[in-house]
Amino acid sequence: MASRYEDEIWELVPDGPEPPPDHLVAFVRGLERVDRALDLGCGDGRLTAFIEAGVLTAADVSGVALDRARGRLPGVQLVELTPGARLPFADGSFELVTCLETIEHVVDLVSLVSEIRRVLRPGGRLGLSAPAHGRVTGARIVLGGFERLFDPHSPHLRFLTRRSVTDLLHDGGFTVERVRRSRGTLLAIASR
Repeated sequence: MASRYEDEIWELVPDGPEPPPDHLVAFVRGLERVDRALDLGCGDGRLTAFIEAGVLTAADVSGVALDRARGRLPGVQLVELTPGARLPFADGSFELVTCLETIEHVVDLVSLVSEIRRVLRPGGRLGLSAPAHGRVTGARIVLGGFERLFDPHSPHLRFLTRRSVTDLLHDGGFTVERVRRSRGTLLAIASR
């Protein structure tokens, strides 16, 4: 069952031909080609299109986002997820899972990370991105105030730092290969 809330958010997002940010495209293109990959939280598929896999599955909780992705991703299996539910994939189904610009919207990150680890094959890799916060965010709060920085209308539930992402993945049983910051985004690679 799709998320009505997420559908409403996606209805507000313009469905134009704008390409995704270059640094995110470079990150995805830097992931090695695999036989089977899952893009978890694929949204409208703009970044999914750059994942190289023999069989590619794209999943999201928003039917509106998946309808948009359908036009961008011919030949890709699209799966509608139920928020908070177990992922509908067998253990060890994928060699690569990407979760791009998604975890900041998730209520239960511990369960999500556990499910990602479950559907990854041993030795499989996770490519993750999220908006970066940290010292710069702290300085912006001091200078401009908390209210000006955190919009109550934003769908972001989490504000992540390099340390919090590293700890989340490590605690979830992943070997963290790297977490770096690029243009206000955290880019992480971890393996099972």
